[in-house]
Amino acid sequence: MIRGWGTIDIDYRATIDRNGTISIPTIGNVPLAGVKAGDAENVIRAAVGRLYKGVTVNVTFGQLRAITVYMVGQANHPGTYTVSSLSTLVTALFASGGPNANGSMRHVQVKRSGKVVAELDLYAFIAKGDKSADIKLQDGDTIYIPPAGGFVALVGKVNSPAVYELKNNGETIASLLDFAGGLPVVADPRRAFLERIDSNKNRPRSVEEFALNSEGLKHLLKNGDVLNITSITPDFSNAVVLRGNVDQPVRAPFKSGMRVSDLIPSREYLMTRNSIKRQNNVVAIGDDKKDTTENASGIAARIGGLIDEINWDYAVVERVNRSDLSVQLIPFNLGNMFNNPNGADNLQLQPGDTVTIFSQNDVAVPMDKRQVFVRVEGEVRVPGVYQMTAGDTLQTLVAKAGGLTSNAYLFGTAFYREEVRKEQLDNLQRAADRLEAQIRSEESTQASNLRAMSTTDAAAASAQLEAERRIAQERIARFRKLQPSGRIAFGLNPDDRSFAHLPQVTLQNGDRLVVPSKPAFVHVFGAVNVEASPLWKPNTRVSDYLKMAGIAVDADVDNVFVLRVDGTVVSTDSQGWFFGKIGGVEVMPGDTIVVPEKFDRQTAWSKFTQGAREWTQILANFGLGAAAVKTLRD
Repeated sequence: MIRGWGTIDIDYRATIDRNGTISIPTIGNVPLAGVKAGDAENVIRAAVGRLYKGVTVNVTFGQLRAITVYMVGQANHPGTYTVSSLSTLVTALFASGGPNANGSMRHVQVKRSGKVVAELDLYAFIAKGDKSADIKLQDGDTIYIPPAGGFVALVGKVNSPAVYELKNNGETIASLLDFAGGLPVVADPRRAFLERIDSNKNRPRSVEEFALNSEGLKHLLKNGDVLNITSITPDFSNAVVLRGNVDQPVRAPFKSGMRVSDLIPSREYLMTRNSIKRQNNVVAIGDDKKDTTENASGIAARIGGLIDEINWDYAVVERVNRSDLSVQLIPFNLGNMFNNPNGADNLQLQPGDTVTIFSQNDVAVPMDKRQVFVRVEGEVRVPGVYQMTAGDTLQTLVAKAGGLTSNAYLFGTAFYREEVRKEQLDNLQRAADRLEAQIRSEESTQASNLRAMSTTDAAAASAQLEAERRIAQERIARFRKLQPSGRIAFGLNPDDRSFAHLPQVTLQNGDRLVVPSKPAFVHVFGAVNVEASPLWKPNTRVSDYLKMAGIAVDADVDNVFVLRVDGTVVSTDSQGWFFGKIGGVEVMPGDTIVVPEKFDRQTAWSKFTQGAREWTQILANFGLGAAAVKTLRD
C-alpha cells in the first residue's frame, strides 16, 4: 500500500509482478526485484522524488505472494516447500533443516530452468557470516544438496576441534584453520602432525610432522586426513614455586642468586588464609536481630585452633634433574632459615624448584614440639582450656585446674581423645560392613531353602524374610549413624577420692577431661515392665532394681548387663552364667542396667546384638553409651 501527500496525493495498492516490478499511476514502473523489504520504501520514495518535490511517502506491505521451491538431494527433510516470495536460499535451508549427515555443506546449489544459478558454501556463511552467494528464490526453484566430497579431522589444541568437510582437494590447512576459528594461545605452531591414508601404497597409513609456518599452512588436505595440533609445554623455564602451609601459593620469577628467604621474606607469609578466617570469625558481625552469642562449649572446643601450627624443623625443596628427569628432595630447617638467613638452611634456588612448607598435621612432629591444648570440665576448682607442655599428665592438668571440688565423683570421670574416637568410628563401620555381608549370606541361604517349600509355605516365608530384611537394614543404617565418643575407660575404684589415683596418661592436643558430680539416680531399661531411673541407694544390687522395674515376659535374664558410669561393662560373662551372679552386683550411682530381649529366631542382627559378650564388645570397641543401646534395640 503506497500513500503520499504533498504536491500530489497518492493512495494506491500496487502488486509486484513476476518480474519484480510495480506500476504507480503518474509515476510509472518501479523495479523492486532483489530489493529487501526494508529498503522498498526508500526505492519508491526516490522514484516519486525524481518527478515531484515535497512529497512524503509511506509504504506498507500486505500479504506477500507465496512461491513453491523443491528441496532435493541429501537434505534432512527433502520435499516441496511453500515459502514467501522474499525468501532466500539461506532461509529455505533453515526452514528445511539443512543437509543431512551425508550431505554437503560446501556445495549447496540453486537450479533454475535446468541451470545452476547459485552455489552456497555454508561454512563461509556460518563461520564468517558471508552471504554473498545467497540469492532470492523464485517460484519453481530447486535446491540441490549433493553428497559430501570428503572429510578431514582437526584434533588437538584448536579452538573448534571437529570433522570438517573439504570443499575440494585443493583446500589448504590455512583455510581449514580459518573456518575452525584459528589456534588458541596454548597451541604449539612448531609441531603439527598430519596422518594420511593412501590406499595405493603398500603401507597405506603415514604421518608427517611440520611447523605451521607459511609453508606448512600451504599443505593441501585430502579426504581422510587427520591434522593434530600439539600444545605448548606447560613448563615454566624461569619460575620457582612456593606451596603448602603458606598465605598464598605462588609461582614467582626466578632471579640469579635467589634463596628460600626471597620467596618467604617473613613468618607472616606462613599465616594461611584458613587461619586468618578462623581469627576473623572469632567475632560474629551481623545485624542487631541476629544472636551473636555463642555456646560456651563451642568456644572452648576451638581454643588453641586459631592457626595451623608450622613444622619449623622440616621443609623441602623439590628439584628436577633435567638430564634424567629424576627428582631430588632437599630438606632444610625452616626455623633456622629465619633465625640465620646467612646459614646453610637458606638454600639457594634453581629455576623450576618447588618449595613446600608443612604444618604439624601434614608430617607428625614429636610430642615435645607440639602445642597441647586440653579441656577440663565439671568438678574442678577452675574448669577451662589449658595449654600444657610435653609430658604433662592428667594429674598435672587437674592440679593446674586447682584440684577437685568436694562434689567430685572420681569414679565417673570421663576422658575423651580424638584419635580414639576415629579408631572407634572405623571399628563401627567395619562391623557394619561385616554385618551386611552376614545378612546377604543368610538371604542367599534362605532363598535356596524357599525352593524346597510348597508354594503357600514359600510365599509366607518369603514375606517374613522380606520384613526381617527391611528391619535389619533400618537397624544397620541407625548403627552406622552412631557417633562414638572417643572415651577411654579408667576402671577406677569406686572409693577413690584423690586425683592421684588417675592413670599416668600423657596428654595430647584436643584431649577432654570431665569430672562429674555424684549422680543421684541409676537407670533401668530394656525388657522390663517399667523403664525408670530410680534413686540410688547404698548397698543396692542389680536384683533390687530389677524387682522394682519388673522383668518382662520376653526378657533374656541370662544376658543382663550393667553399663557402669565409668564406661566399663559388667555382664554375666564376667560374673558368671546365671542370673544370681549378675543380680548380686552392687550398683554404683549413675550406672545403667540393661535387660536384653529374647529373639524368636536367630538372624544375623540378633546374633550380633543379643548376647552380653556381644554387647560388651559393641560398647567397648565403639565407645558407645546407653543411648546407643536404645537406638540399636528400638
